Amino acid sequence: MHRVGSAGNNSNSSRPRKEKRLTYVLNDSDDTKHSAGINCLAVLKSSVSDGCNYLFTGSRDGTLKRWALAEDAATCSATFESHVDWVNDTVIAGENTLVSCSSDTTLKIWNCLSDGTCTRTLRQHSDYVTCLAAAERNANVVASGGLGGEVFVWDIEAAVTPLSKSSDVMEDDCSNGINGSANSLPISSLRPISSNNSITAHTTQCPGYVPIAAKGHKESVYALAMNDNGSLLVSGGTEKVVRVWDPRTGSKTMKLRGHTDNVRALLLDSTGSVFILLVKSLTDISYSLRYCLSGSSDSMIRLWDLGQQRCVHSYAVHTDSVWALASTPTFTHVYSGGRDLSLALHDDSIWVATTDSSVHRWPAEGRNPQKVFQRGGSFLAGNLSFSRARVSLEGST
Repeated sequence: MHRVGSAGNNSNSSRPRKEKRLTYVLNDSDDTKHSAGINCLAVLKSSVSDGCNYLFTGSRDGTLKRWALAEDAATCSATFESHVDWVNDTVIAGENTLVSCSSDTTLKIWNCLSDGTCTRTLRQHSDYVTCLAAAERNANVVASGGLGGEVFVWDIEAAVTPLSKSSDVMEDDCSNGINGSANSLPISSLRPISSNNSITAHTTQCPGYVPIAAKGHKESVYALAMNDNGSLLVSGGTEKVVRVWDPRTGSKTMKLRGHTDNVRALLLDSTGSVFILLVKSLTDISYSLRYCLSGSSDSMIRLWDLGQQRCVHSYAVHTDSVWALASTPTFTHVYSGGRDLSLALHDDSIWVATTDSSVHRWPAEGRNPQKVFQRGGSFLAGNLSFSRARVSLEGST
């Protein structure tokens, strides 16, 4: 057996050379399509009456894509490349900020209307980042959860404050951790390969900034939801409980028990109104309390009264895991999906993404959803078949 030495090492030393990991993505020849399943959706509504609405999709191929929505079509207008692993969730923060999280343990911040350049990379998680939540009326607040049992609340404005140093110098200064903390994660010098094959640099979070930590989960976190003004946060995961937090301080408020398996989806009723379709008697519930809806791998959907700190109703409408929930702004109607779906509501339509990289748009009419779903249109966001998703929707109530 002959040892092959590395370049520049002419000695007979048997000491192994240090290895470096190189990660890259081979794009599909058609860059307007995802090359793997879609994990998340987010809709950006135009602020002007005649402006364009956009749908953002995050995929297991490590990219996000922006789709310009027309009445009967959707056109890919940009690809957002910087993550080096699955994109697991994405949310809109404010008017034009997109935040995504990934199995590469990072959050990334983008300008929704840009050409796909990452503006900041946020690092604090020790494992895959699985879920995000944003406060609709507080553009600066975004929460993240991951497999490490960590929940962080980010002030986006503070995290992206312009730096006085160049990104390269800053990354060198922070190579041993954020703000010099021994418990912080090391920051590597990631360089994403953009769609035009040129190598571009992007900056990481500002030195010295550390998000608020909501400490309490002992196991993985898979679901988050936040109310509109950012004063209430709920989380769930493999511990089978729903935890309630004050995101302004990271303090625990309560713990809700009832599910018998992983909590995978959460919704908060920020309006204080009741679930008209789900509650049998409106006189049984006070209008002044806030409600939470949770979906679990135990196939159950539960409605929680946060004032009474208890489950007030359980819905056994699924025969398998419930991994997706979406509601109208007034919470008069709620849509739920199984383990292979992602949901997002947009005006009178509901967007449905699947793990085989397709996206469907269906009329979101609550009067008889199982009937109007059959009239839905769709477009192919990826290069794989989407027949299985259509069958599952049309065959289920």
